[in-house]
Amino acid sequence: MQGTLLQRCKPALIILVLIAAITPFIHASPFWLDNSVMVAIFALLALSVGMAYGQAGILSMAPAAFGSIGAFATSIVTTRYGLSPLVGLVLALILPMLLAYPMARAITRLSPLPLSIATLLLSLVLELAIREGGSFTGGYIGLSGIPPLWFAESILEMHVLGWFVVVVVLVLYANLTDSAIGRAVKTAQHDPLRATADGVNVPALLALYFALSASVAGLAGWLYAHHLTYMGPDSLTMHVSIKILLMAVIGGASTFLGPVLGAAFLTLITLYLPAAETQGMIFGTVLILVLLVAPNGVLGTNWKKLFASRARASKAAAERANTARGGAA
Repeated sequence: MQGTLLQRCKPALIILVLIAAITPFIHASPFWLDNSVMVAIFALLALSVGMAYGQAGILSMAPAAFGSIGAFATSIVTTRYGLSPLVGLVLALILPMLLAYPMARAITRLSPLPLSIATLLLSLVLELAIREGGSFTGGYIGLSGIPPLWFAESILEMHVLGWFVVVVVLVLYANLTDSAIGRAVKTAQHDPLRATADGVNVPALLALYFALSASVAGLAGWLYAHHLTYMGPDSLTMHVSIKILLMAVIGGASTFLGPVLGAAFLTLITLYLPAAETQGMIFGTVLILVLLVAPNGVLGTNWKKLFASRARASKAAAERANTARGGAA
């Protein structure tokens, strides 16, 4: 039992050790602390994709949209009504779930392509609603003056809080995946008929999992809003959703640490890319290379088995070539 618990918490412990190791080196650098917080936020968004796509097989094009709901919810209640950010946290967790569950009940019966288009339309509609929301959402100007969290006012405290949230989400995610619900989701993804025969309500189960992933995205949006203290119509758009999908796919959407690795890689690499056009070209190139070499992502691929199979294929090709030369002679 203890071994099983340790195995479940292993991804979170790895993140905890890594953050503890790098914090002494970056604690005096606001630049790197700020980027660390952004990596933690995008790691949460990528983990939401890992839950929906990597575990439940729901390819959502709206992780940033759900994050935007959480971000604008806390921004509005704190700036317009003077409520506590903790009230915003509750709304950031609940509102994405309330939207995602009925939506998922309707779209999980669709094939992957129409399902992706449906979530893409949600992103577009939400972006339009934010822009046309007038003074309530800030419209084209956005909402400024979002208060920082009183328990994480400094950038170092925000760094610690961001990664603490990532660790907590990883622990809960790992335990959920290893639970009866998680095993039922895996069965429903790979063999829905068998899951139905086992008495599982597949549409309801997948919708619940999708709603939980939306809640994680909303949590990331809450951190995003209180870290930057500004939310605009271009803060969390469809283009950000595509970037988040790339993070999860490159790192390995079906693994626990893969989305975190992808978020760190793509967030940090943008620091050294001069323009948005260059970023898109680099991201596309990296994605193609990963899909060609490791279709399941960097951490989702059994590299030892992959290299062994390619070595066997190369050996077999060489033997066929030698046989062909011997026959010709």
